Amino acid sequence: MLDPWYSFSWLSPGTLNAFTWGNPMFLYLLAGIPIVLIARWIYRYYFNQKLPVALLKSEIKNSPISWLRVVPELLLLLIVSLLLLALARPQKTNEKVEQWTEGIDIMLAIDISQSMQIEDFEPNRLNAARKVASDFIQGRMQDRIGIVVFSGDAFSLAPLTTDYKLLNSYLDEITFEMIESRGTAIGSALAVVTNRMRESKSKSKVCILLSDGDNTAGNIDPITAAELAAAYDIKIYTILVGKEGLVPFGKDYFGRPNMVENTIDESTMRKIADIGSGEFFRVTDNAALVSVFNKIDTYEKAAIQETRFKDTSDYYYIYLYWALIFFVVWMLLKSSFISNALQD
Repeated sequence: MLDPWYSFSWLSPGTLNAFTWGNPMFLYLLAGIPIVLIARWIYRYYFNQKLPVALLKSEIKNSPISWLRVVPELLLLLIVSLLLLALARPQKTNEKVEQWTEGIDIMLAIDISQSMQIEDFEPNRLNAARKVASDFIQGRMQDRIGIVVFSGDAFSLAPLTTDYKLLNSYLDEITFEMIESRGTAIGSALAVVTNRMRESKSKSKVCILLSDGDNTAGNIDPITAAELAAAYDIKIYTILVGKEGLVPFGKDYFGRPNMVENTIDESTMRKIADIGSGEFFRVTDNAALVSVFNKIDTYEKAAIQETRFKDTSDYYYIYLYWALIFFVVWMLLKSSFISNALQD
């Protein structure tokens, strides 16, 4: 809430610095006021005709009251300063920006099979995937995002929603025990994704499929599921995580990592991305996984439109009020004992 016009806060440096100025050239004239004051003093005491008065030196006494004669002078300078401030048009502008986008629909299909516990990522494959997925969700705007998890079977963990806080809470709750059946049902995951997105009216529908293994479970072939998704205009990005060969998986009795043999079916994941008109990515560490999600985030950005509103308020009248008050005071002082009648 603004202070009333008669508040002295309007004369504080902090308030004056907060203004924008419609006619800033008048502010430069303020710098000339001290020069005018000095010039007036020089003229008055060195060039102005003085009225001689004969007094004995002993009768001449200095009195502090004599300094009151400068009050009208200072008031006049203050009035001029306030008028210049008013002419400079102090303003405050509140700019409001409204951003919106049509948004796109994105389904994250995350593998939670037992092999996602392998520790070639820090701390393991699943936790690394959850972290980058969470960051990806937070970077979106007005996009509906859903989550599908799969191992030996697949189910929809979260429907398409813009409640990103809810989505992150679902990500935090993902565990390897959510699905009892073992294996990797990539085809089933794509089928669930398609079922969730087939009635979507969004101009862009995207599936990000993240897995580390071969399709070893489910009742639908991954290629067939990809073709079905493509029929509903769902673009598919596939991310194959993990290294091939010996990888750390758990620890032995002495705390040393157990090394297990890991195989990867790259050809199926490549073909799924090709059918879905997306792109295939192979990542072997946390940094590469982050880079891939950042790249997809860049690819799938809907154009953001914005409308700007400017609300500008003028406050010149406040300084005109103050100038008028001080002018009245100045006029009263000119008719009082403070005024120097011999000079004025």
